[in-house]
Amino acid sequence: MTALKNHNLTDNTFTEIIFEKRPCLNKDGSPVDKLYNAWIILNNPKQFNSYTTAAIKEIILAFRSANNDRSVVAVVLTGVGDKAFCTGGNTKEYAEYYAGNPQEYSQYMRLFNDMVSAILMCEKPVVCRVNGMRIGGGQEIGMACDFSVASDMARFGQAGPKHGSAAIGGATDFLPLYVGVERAMMSLTLCEPWTAHQAYYYGVITDIVPVLKVDGKFIPNPIVNTEKMTDEFGRITYGTLKTGEALAIAKEVLAKAETDLSLLDKAVNDLIAKILHTFPNCMSKTLTEVRKFKLEHWDKNKEGSREWLALNMMTEAKAGFRAFNDGPKDNREIDFILLRQLLAEGHEWNDELHRTVSPQYKEKQRGV
Repeated sequence: MTALKNHNLTDNTFTEIIFEKRPCLNKDGSPVDKLYNAWIILNNPKQFNSYTTAAIKEIILAFRSANNDRSVVAVVLTGVGDKAFCTGGNTKEYAEYYAGNPQEYSQYMRLFNDMVSAILMCEKPVVCRVNGMRIGGGQEIGMACDFSVASDMARFGQAGPKHGSAAIGGATDFLPLYVGVERAMMSLTLCEPWTAHQAYYYGVITDIVPVLKVDGKFIPNPIVNTEKMTDEFGRITYGTLKTGEALAIAKEVLAKAETDLSLLDKAVNDLIAKILHTFPNCMSKTLTEVRKFKLEHWDKNKEGSREWLALNMMTEAKAGFRAFNDGPKDNREIDFILLRQLLAEGHEWNDELHRTVSPQYKEKQRGV
């Protein structure tokens, strides 16, 4: 047999993420000889698996490695722990380095674009294992994947207009394809997160599984209405958070529960086991054809979005990310009303404006 060529750009070592090959399991749960799944794991749990510049580079290289590995059946993109899959870009890095530096953020966003494209161009099926919150850029890279299997404790959504950005790293391209224009508009502009049950009902994810155990038995997320209900206006409230006394009772149950992600892993492996029993080239071609709907919008918009996001680091993003990073934990948003009033008066974007609308300024004014 002719020696196989190595098509990787570099011999990769990973320090910001975890990259490992795990045995591909058959439908009966047994490992298949010489076949694997590539697990790309975001490893920043203290900051809810937000990705730094260094991590983005490694994610790109990891997808390239998985793509070129002939023994890999599928790629699993996930995060460490049970609190978050990914909450997007690292706001500390944004606030302390990129805010006010559009030329630097422009280069960062080129890397981000390459990361999203690496997911969309992977020749293997990509499964997003949603082990917790999938917010902001985390939602964007999650929607770039082909399948999403989620913990029923996960939350899904955007944060852009609340923190000085716009969800143009893929969300405005992908979300309308999943849920329609008006429902996407609500999520992208108001930044109100969806429960895993809502995301499943809306068609954003493939499957959800329970991850909480009480007295050794799995239970569904106790703080979510898991049955389709209607409110006083006749609107469907499936998957919404409980309120009042019901919420208080649910929190008591939650306090007694332990987290066990074994069913999440089983659901991911079961999905890939089904993929295993298909022709690989036919599978790859099908992925390519379905991904065209995402790529049509992504490729058209990504460069213009990158340029706008870079320039926005001089104004709203600078204010928003610094407020989130530096503000007190219970107040990380600027004074939106004051900002609009100042802009209506013609106030220019300068350091005085940033200070005046920041939560830190409000704390100082109150003498805290």
